[in-house]
Amino acid sequence: MFSRFGPAARRILRVAEQECRNHNHFYVGAEHMLYALLEEHDPAVDDALTREQCSPSDIHAKLKRAMGMGDDRMWEGILLTPRVRRIVTRAEEIAGSRPVEPLDILLAIRCEGGMAAELLEQPGS
Repeated sequence: MFSRFGPAARRILRVAEQECRNHNHFYVGAEHMLYALLEEHDPAVDDALTREQCSPSDIHAKLKRAMGMGDDRMWEGILLTPRVRRIVTRAEEIAGSRPVEPLDILLAIRCEGGMAAELLEQPGS
């Protein structure tokens, strides 16, 4: 599913999965992906957020509060939400023939909507 992802985009996926574990969640959602984008400080993503007058630290804090903690449970693996599957598909479409990069993931999150996209659109973000 992630064969078209470049090295930087793959790092985003690994960080999102780790954040999922850190929050005791059993799924990787768009919020985990956005959190990972903010954690990795990709220059293209940071530039895009700066141009849009979004504060990565404010978004980061809002995400942390919004995600909350899941219940302790046996670790059976992590699922991808349908929204994340659509984000991956959209990121591949945005990238076209080149490998998917973190900025493609950010743009796909915005296009897909949901809480992660809403946090990017909130005034003062």
